[in-house]
Amino acid sequence: MKKMITRRQFMAAAGVVAAASALTACGGSSASTAASSAAGSTAGSAAASGSTIKVGVLGPMTGDVSVYGLAVINGASLYMKQVNADGGVNGKQLEIITMDEQGDATQAVTCFTKMCDQGITALVGDVTTTPTLAVAAESADYNMPMVTASATAEAVTYDAETDTVNANVFRATFTDPFQGIKMADYAYKKLGYTKAAVIFLKGADYNEGLAENFVTEFESLGGTVVDQESYSEGDVDFKTQLTTILGKGPEVVFCPNYYQDVGQILAQAESIGLNVPFLGGDGWDGLEGYATADQLKDAYFCANYAKGSNPDFENAYKAEYGEEYPNGFAPLGYDAAMTVVYGIKAAEEQGLEAGSDEYKQAVIDAIAGGTIEGITGTFTFDEHHNPVKQTAILCFDGATPVLKEMF
Repeated sequence: MKKMITRRQFMAAAGVVAAASALTACGGSSASTAASSAAGSTAGSAAASGSTIKVGVLGPMTGDVSVYGLAVINGASLYMKQVNADGGVNGKQLEIITMDEQGDATQAVTCFTKMCDQGITALVGDVTTTPTLAVAAESADYNMPMVTASATAEAVTYDAETDTVNANVFRATFTDPFQGIKMADYAYKKLGYTKAAVIFLKGADYNEGLAENFVTEFESLGGTVVDQESYSEGDVDFKTQLTTILGKGPEVVFCPNYYQDVGQILAQAESIGLNVPFLGGDGWDGLEGYATADQLKDAYFCANYAKGSNPDFENAYKAEYGEEYPNGFAPLGYDAAMTVVYGIKAAEEQGLEAGSDEYKQAVIDAIAGGTIEGITGTFTFDEHHNPVKQTAILCFDGATPVLKEMF
């Protein structure tokens, strides 16, 4: 049996709202509700009235990964606004407290503790892996219910070295190991490839996690990984690595990197004549405009959500924010908020006081044993607090990602 912990020492982390101007970094926050302007009053008066339940939504709204943070925050906020418009939870409105951690782990912890000072009873966040690891460690001291929409490192919810589950932390997305294994299975079992190469950013939990697990699984199935190439943060010239890969003659290349790097890698691969298919993980979400149809021919990547699979969500997002949802992080944010609210409803049904230790534990217990009927699929949680659900495999219609199949 895995050990469960509710307190941990703080450890150093490894290694959209409609207008970003309405949100601040850790020097402040924006509190909003969907249904009424009264619910946007100060945190203190709202808490005193007992009319609201405070939920933190944390992510990068500025900086290099803001495209992910804004999507998660918008998706999460949309769901909670819909709950408020339907009367809230137990007659109470959800008060959304948002902060910008700028993609930085130290800032993320500072933002989280400020949210706790303002009286949040649960957290949607963080977004990318390194800040989420830092917040997860800090959150244990508060036993704060925490659901990350998108952080994929296994250590977010489970410490393999000590065989302990982070009891208060859950995720709506699948893990790095899951993605690497899933894409190895798809490459070998579905696409029939037996010789693969890998190119990945070194020193990053996400990229290395997918790469390592792809290699292990692909070889365990009987495939051969003919080459593994890495590059450093900030590199823009990948031709040396790609030329080496070309010389090894792979049938396919696994490229578990974020879409900005992927676009450059695909363009440079084409320029040197490396014209084999490329595969990726959910970091490819947002690749539109960064690669051409020729470069994406026979390419596949795994994702939590496929465009067009939930028109109600997509239409509601556009109506709320005036634009189409930007990437798969928005529906994950929606489902993360749905998960948090699922737990809050259970605590409210027990008549507990929002923000109390008993209330937070009731939220955690409900999530751990619950079934979430999300827009990225219906899911439960396994012993490591990871969602149990299928994966969307996306291919490309020209340069536009489309659902190939659930796998």
